[in-house]
Amino acid sequence: MFTGIITAIGSVGRVERKGHEAVFEFVCPYEALVLGESVACDGVCLTVVTTTARGFTAAASAETLSRTTLGQKQSGDRVNLERALRVDDRLGGHIVAGHVDAVGRVRARIDSGGEAERWQFDAPASVLKFIAEKGSIAIDGVSLTVNVVDAEGFEVTLVPFTLGHTTLGDKRAGSPVNLEADVLARYVARALEGVAPRGGVTSELLARAGFMGTKAP
Repeated sequence: MFTGIITAIGSVGRVERKGHEAVFEFVCPYEALVLGESVACDGVCLTVVTTTARGFTAAASAETLSRTTLGQKQSGDRVNLERALRVDDRLGGHIVAGHVDAVGRVRARIDSGGEAERWQFDAPASVLKFIAEKGSIAIDGVSLTVNVVDAEGFEVTLVPFTLGHTTLGDKRAGSPVNLEADVLARYVARALEGVAPRGGVTSELLARAGFMGTKAP
């Protein structure tokens, strides 16, 4: 489990392709990594297989390579890194599982007239249905707040600190990014499957599904 607060920027040291799978070496400043621990790499939860003098190695399955941008990574590419959340850590972003839903793309970077920038992203319909205005989303592992949702994607605001301390500042229109919807939205949608009336989600429906304190009769 992660928070979407990037703690280091690493890079791909080497990639060893093994059929439909791959082993990555990541160069990073983390110390005392433990074999078997989880590290989010551009938002993808990977397991430390070995430690090296300059970082660690991790294996990626065919599913991971096909559903994320890791399949496109090459030696030298920069990546956002976050070690797994500890019980006593601050939850500075939101709950991020490290299970990427799909790859989206940067639609546009818009100058807002100040230091912050408005960024628009295109997202597949399979992910877009879980994205809500003022909800949370992880983009390449970075926890961000959604400002606007439209028929093709969504918009967020990126401040200079985020642009300077993550790899998002490297992105341009058309750049692919890993998207992970808020895990709570996925569970609510799953619980409501097959029970939503034509009128949509109501307080009575939420009560019957157990999301309110008192269930409707």
